[in-house]
Amino acid sequence: MQDYDVVVAGGGPVGLAFAGSLAGAGLRIALVDPQPAAGLADPADDGREIALTDRSVVMLRALGAWARVPDAVVAPLRRMQVLNGPSRYAMQFGAIKAGDGPVGRFVPNHWLRRALHDVVQDQHGAEVLAERSVASVRIKDGAALATLSDGQVLRARLVVAADTRRSRLRQQQGIPVSLHDYGQRMMVCPVTHPLPHHKTATAWFEYGRTLVTLPLNGGRSSVVMTLSEADAAALLRLDDTAFGAEVTRRYYGRLGPMHPVGARHAVPVVTTYAARFIARRFALLGDAAVGMHPTTAHGFNFGMLGQHALACELRAAIAAGRDLADPAALRRYEATHRGETRLFFLGAEAVMRLYAAGDSLPARLLRDGALRLGNLPPLRQALTARMRDPDLGLADK
Repeated sequence: MQDYDVVVAGGGPVGLAFAGSLAGAGLRIALVDPQPAAGLADPADDGREIALTDRSVVMLRALGAWARVPDAVVAPLRRMQVLNGPSRYAMQFGAIKAGDGPVGRFVPNHWLRRALHDVVQDQHGAEVLAERSVASVRIKDGAALATLSDGQVLRARLVVAADTRRSRLRQQQGIPVSLHDYGQRMMVCPVTHPLPHHKTATAWFEYGRTLVTLPLNGGRSSVVMTLSEADAAALLRLDDTAFGAEVTRRYYGRLGPMHPVGARHAVPVVTTYAARFIARRFALLGDAAVGMHPTTAHGFNFGMLGQHALACELRAAIAAGRDLADPAALRRYEATHRGETRLFFLGAEAVMRLYAAGDSLPARLLRDGALRLGNLPPLRQALTARMRDPDLGLADK
């Protein structure tokens, strides 16, 4: 049996960021992930572009990860527009004047993972245990015993589960979760197109599907389509020429002919919100705590807020000479993270379910009305602020 202070189940970007946030605290940390070591160190491109708020960039910079992301892969976002079906009326928010800076940035998921992995690899006291997973957690003699998939047992003061939105450890701890399976797939693929995107992300809420373009560098965009499972499967079977023609048609040719320049990926669309984020010597992070709809582009940002809140509480407990898994500290983390995420999650779910509804007259009227309401100046300003989330003093906390 090996002793650690913290065992983190899940080597995704949020789990890695959390381990990195504890650097210099004198803790021994084990980060456990089923992927091979080579796959963690050099992740494959999964097609996902992660939208980052200013606050997430500040945290990544403080971790030392931002400096490891090449400037060439960081794509600025100036504006967002939302359309309802084939209508050209759009709700718009973001930068207004020509000199306004970006309201967000897109970075490939695999580059974020690589940068954060490198940070943890260089961190004293942190150890990455690859090709294993945490099979179970139990409390014995005041410690958390994490049994791994290979039978090894790790004794820790705290176990943190960042093991996906269908977290097995969350279920084992008896933590209820609100889980909604949309019965859809999110397909992503980078494309080139001749017309400029003006650093603007666009979302078309069709009836039964959502079409999004995310502006990338070099005359490219990432097309993100939320589709029925049958529709996604049919698109995956097309060759590149046919796929490009079909995507161009679905996007009404608004950026000109689109041509795929990378692989297509499709993942299930599932949202989750845990009833509790903590248990005895146990905490949830990332999608295991709050799994957002991908169209909101806020999942990783919420994960970064959560890991920062938990790391701050652990550091405060250490500084005060208290137990690392002090129940009061864990409760404060839970209250902070719930306050940061709950209302936005509920609002986003209401909007996503409305726009996933059929094309009945009431649904069409509600959807159109929501766009017009969102164009009112106070709401537009609030949406822009939510995109940026510019708590730039965070790095000093």
